[in-house]
Amino acid sequence: MGNRCHKVTMYFFVFFNHLFFILGALIVAAGIWILFDKGSFSYFLHTSLSSFKAGVYLFIGVGAVTMTMGFLGCVGAFYEIQCLLGLYIICLLLILAVQVTAGLLLYLQHSTIQVRMSRIVTDLIQDYNPNDETNQTAERAWDYVQTSLSCCGWTGPENWKINSALHNSDPPSYPCSCSKLSQVPVGFCPLDAASPGPTPAKWPVAQQGCKEVVRKWSQEKLGGALGICTGVALTELLGTLLSVLLCKSAKRAP
Repeated sequence: MGNRCHKVTMYFFVFFNHLFFILGALIVAAGIWILFDKGSFSYFLHTSLSSFKAGVYLFIGVGAVTMTMGFLGCVGAFYEIQCLLGLYIICLLLILAVQVTAGLLLYLQHSTIQVRMSRIVTDLIQDYNPNDETNQTAERAWDYVQTSLSCCGWTGPENWKINSALHNSDPPSYPCSCSKLSQVPVGFCPLDAASPGPTPAKWPVAQQGCKEVVRKWSQEKLGGALGICTGVALTELLGTLLSVLLCKSAKRAP
């Protein structure tokens, strides 16, 4: 009877470690997607905010460690190496502690991140110049944001009034990435002669600012990320419980 319980525990342990490996792979894939997806706000974040990019790399690292732990857990279960199982338990608890700490920090710093993002976007709009390649990467990323999210400026197109290059343009122009009608999604586009006026309210652009759109986008993405992390955390707890049971049953097994 004891031997059967030991085998059942081992099979469940191996199953959860396979699940652990898959969830780790999903975390790595999500992190890589955030880094290389140029058509979303995440691309602008990691090109403009160094701490966000570091957080993404940490996210990928946690996923890679999670995959490694899943593999080592299976090895420890098959060969019943108690030392490896003990190390597995300690590492799982450490990873769980890191995840909880990171989640709390993200929640507590959410308002600070929003204020900092508002400052970064305002400075970028103020200094935006398609003829200057100094900050071209961040500017192109912001163009992607305005084009893909169908928004203009941070709170609205009136934010672009602080841009000196646009203010002094001749003929009067507007940001190309703010308009779906533009064939060139970067730089400034001249206003049509039939345009009702050069003021931002009369530009042929989206009148909605990107702040609210980004807030909704971040809530959707954060919800998905939290769902994955919650699944990983539950799997970690189950893996810890099963590894403890496996260690005890291995000691009792003849």
